[in-house]
Order: sequence, then C-alpha cells, then structure tokens
Amino acid sequence: MAPGTGHGELDNGFREKNASVTENESHKEEELDDQSLAKAGKPPRNLPVIRHSISQAILAGTPALELHNGLTGRVTISGENPEFSPVFRSGSCSEKGPKEFMEDEFICVDNLHEHVSAALDIPPTGAFYGVFDGHCGVDAAAFTKKNILNFIVEDSYFPSVVKRAIRNAFVKADHALADAKTVDRTSGTTALTALVLGRTMLVANAGDSRAVLGKRGRAVELSTDHKPNSTSEKIRIEKLGGVIYDGYLNGQLSVSRSLGDWHLKGSKGSSFPLSSEPELKEVVLTEEDEFLIIGCDGLWDVMSSQCAVTITRKELMLHNDPERCSKELVREALKRNSCDNLTVLVVCFSPDPPPRIEIPKTQRRRSISAEGLDLLKGVLSSNV
Repeated sequence: MAPGTGHGELDNGFREKNASVTENESHKEEELDDQSLAKAGKPPRNLPVIRHSISQAILAGTPALELHNGLTGRVTISGENPEFSPVFRSGSCSEKGPKEFMEDEFICVDNLHEHVSAALDIPPTGAFYGVFDGHCGVDAAAFTKKNILNFIVEDSYFPSVVKRAIRNAFVKADHALADAKTVDRTSGTTALTALVLGRTMLVANAGDSRAVLGKRGRAVELSTDHKPNSTSEKIRIEKLGGVIYDGYLNGQLSVSRSLGDWHLKGSKGSSFPLSSEPELKEVVLTEEDEFLIIGCDGLWDVMSSQCAVTITRKELMLHNDPERCSKELVREALKRNSCDNLTVLVVCFSPDPPPRIEIPKTQRRRSISAEGLDLLKGVLSSNV
C-alpha cells in the first residue's frame, strides 16, 4: 500500500456487533519476548531522498451520545459540543538526513473503504496514518507499511473490538516477517499507527516513534517511547531474562519493542524481552484538539514534544498548510544536527488556522505600606 491521499466523511460511532465479546477479551494482551540473541545486519536498499504528500477529509457532526463499542465496549456520554465537526487535513515529509540509506516508511489513508470489505459494518469512511522506522535494512518497514492496515481490517475482532484487532494485527505482522521469504530476518522496524473512526482516534505504538497532540498550543503525548532504559521497559526486560548494556537491549538494539528482528528472538510463541506488543491510547477529539504530529525518533532526538507543537502551531497560523509544517519540522531537526532518517506527519483537525490564544490581563491589587502611607500623609500635609 503506497502512501496516498483520499477524501471522505467519517461516521460518529459504532453499532454493537458481537455481544459475546467481553471487556476482558478486548484488553487481553499476547506478549512476545526473546531468548536467542545474535548480532547481525545487512545494508538496506536505497530509497528516494525526500517524499511528501498532503490530503484532507471532512467529518460529519457528532451527536452528544456516542457509542464506542468497537473501541472500548462501553457507551460514552459526551458533553462536548454536538455541532463540532472536525476537518482532517494531513501533510507529510520524509528525508534520509545524514544517513547513507533511507529506512523509514509512512502511510496516509483517508478513505478506509478502499481497504475494507463492503460487507463489514463500519462507518461510511475512516482514516489511517502510520510511521515505520526501519533498522538493519528497509525490508521490515516496507512490509509492515504494506500489510498492517489489511491485518487490522481483516481481523475477526474488527470492527466489533477495534483495540483487540489492532493488537492482533501487530502480532500477525511480526509473525509474518518471520515467515516472509523476501524479508531479511535481521531487518526490524518500529511501528506507530493512528486509526480515526468518527471523533475517536486510536494510537498504537511499538518502538520509539512518537505521536503528539496539539491542544490549544499545549503538547499532549499520545505514545510512550519504548527505550530499554525506561523504568517500565527495564523491569519487563529484566523479568524476562534480558539485560541492558549502555542503553541497548542485550547490547544490540536501542528500542525495547519492534516488529521483525527475528535474529534476536526465539521461536514464535516463546517469551523474549524484545516485544511486538503495542501500547494503545484512545482519544475522543474536541474543539481544543488542533492537530496531531507523528514522527520517528530522528525528530524527537533533537526536539521536545512542546517545541514541535509550538513550531507547528506558529506555522499553521502563518500559512495553514500541514505539509509545509511537516517540512519545517524536518528542516528544523536537520538544523539541530539530527543524525537519523526523518519522517513527520502533521494531521490538522480544522479547516481554519489555530486561533490566537488571548491571555487575560491579570487584575493586580495594589497596596501601600504603613511607612509609605505615613510618608504620603506628610507630603499632603506639607502642601496644605
């Protein structure tokens, strides 16, 4: 599936399709970990230096009562403005930077019906975005970009329990990389995806790419960087018998979760420290949510989430073009001496530029000291 664009309207909820699926099943996790380790690598195929695209899709209004059975299995009462109608506009930029080879891939799909069976009971339209940061070659990133959306929509839990379908798709992609004859087993990739259905967005992440929401100028991180040294990942790795040397998992990999890398894993189904299990974050978009930034670690190595949001918001207020925003973020990262490939997607939620944030003037209560008051009385008395 090549990066592309599309247009369409997204529905605002889901009808319950599988009442037998329990809440526990929708949050079951299948953990894949690693036992046999060996260091190997292969030069990747060279890719074009820079790629970019822009797209947009309009969403219909959402009623105050929303059914999110496909996401959480719960009924959510929304107190947000029922007239709120997000408008999705996306732009992207991908550049190899100072590296010899380009190993990143990305995907932009604005018309989900082009990729799902007409028999599936899903909203009239949908959107899907993803960034895949490859290592030891581009094979795993290219394979995941091509197949991950199909694995999601073809899963038996889609669309009744979308969270479970996404988890299953990540595991399936990981196992498919082990079996694919055309993919180098030493190749691996991080994977971060954002699936938008109605006003609900599901972000799934395995690796150190990052998704950041711009909320009236404030940065809200929707994913966690899976680095071996992070507290939660370190505990998980050591519990499964892994070790961390100088920030690297078993001294070989700088991320603690990825798809592929089967030269570092045991047999399928066994437990190993290197996991393909994604962490999920669900967000119901409101008028305060202005845009989403998805970027590989080449961006976040040299820029904070708040800095990226500030730059993007400033650029949108100038020209209101998400593609130019993504290019500006890549350009700024290169100025800051990023040493990695750079891929950035910017997805806007309104047709208009972000409004100026008015800071109310504070009303300060002024007071005078007793000494000052005596001095003032003396001056006044002397003038009488």
